[in-house]
Amino acid sequence: MPSLRFTRRRFLRSLLWTGGLGLTASAATSTMPSRPRFPRSDHSDGFKFFNPGKHINRSWWDVLKWRRTSTPQPWPKRVEIDPPPLPDAPLDGTITTTWINHATVLVQTRHANILTDPVFSERPSPVQWAGPQRVHEPGVAMEDLPDIHVILLSHDHYDHCDAPTLKHFARQPEPPAVAVPLGNSDLLLKFGFAPERIIELDWWEAHEFAPGFYVRATPARHWSNRLSGKRNHRLWSGFFVQAAGRTFYYAGDTAWDDQMFAQIHEQCGEPDLAIVPIGAYEPRWFMAAQHCNPAEAVRIHQTVGAMKSLGVHWGTFQLTDEGREDPPNDLAAAVSAADLDPDEFVTLDPGGSVTV
Repeated sequence: MPSLRFTRRRFLRSLLWTGGLGLTASAATSTMPSRPRFPRSDHSDGFKFFNPGKHINRSWWDVLKWRRTSTPQPWPKRVEIDPPPLPDAPLDGTITTTWINHATVLVQTRHANILTDPVFSERPSPVQWAGPQRVHEPGVAMEDLPDIHVILLSHDHYDHCDAPTLKHFARQPEPPAVAVPLGNSDLLLKFGFAPERIIELDWWEAHEFAPGFYVRATPARHWSNRLSGKRNHRLWSGFFVQAAGRTFYYAGDTAWDDQMFAQIHEQCGEPDLAIVPIGAYEPRWFMAAQHCNPAEAVRIHQTVGAMKSLGVHWGTFQLTDEGREDPPNDLAAAVSAADLDPDEFVTLDPGGSVTV
């Protein structure tokens, strides 16, 4: 049994950063406004959001059980990387996608440079002196990025919504537009984005930037919380994007769902590229309600009908119990078990790129 001191240290660590995994208890409640803030739907009662069907909120008792019973696999303290030069933006109808770290991906098209859930801080945490620390540098340094025109922000957890990084982009001479799910505008205003740069979308809503270039918010099975807010008072989503005659689907953070991904396929069509999370999935009793494992990621790939998929959300921050190399290894096994071509669903080293 772990010592009391060790348990307390891990408990405090959880308090500081598990808001980024959606594991904290709700913040203190206040008087609910009399008028709904959001449209009522299968995922909102007008005041807060939930997953259609069964919605699972983990309690602090669950967190304590996980922390006291978990057997996290060892991770390296540091992984040295040697990323190749960043490819030039394509001038034709192709999409070049570069994995930077965790769920941060640069998608370059002739229409725009798009960045998903940018995190360049040392820790995905409300403070930089505690929380999980990165084990490798970003695959593309922030100063080496091309001009970013659009950011896709899937939800408010710290490992996807990094305040120092977003404040950096808000200070640019020409800040990017930021597409977010409902209820997230308050964060972006706080980070310094002007209201006209914020595009807030409900599930299935779309915004057209230019003819042939649009972004649509798609459902995801997850939840939201930051230590300074209330649980599930901001929506979470993925995004389906058309640009330069190609399409890509960014799943955000999501668990597997028997209906949701079939609906995405039906509503949006088959993407040329899917960007799907494959990490932060152990132990399954705790994580299955919010994070898919690699085998489920393969099911997402198959269900949405992606021509090619890229596995992300692994290898940068030790958030859960699996080892650092487990996600790509488990993905390779799942791809083989599904009798797919190994090149159909891939992972990349930090800074590596794939073109479709």
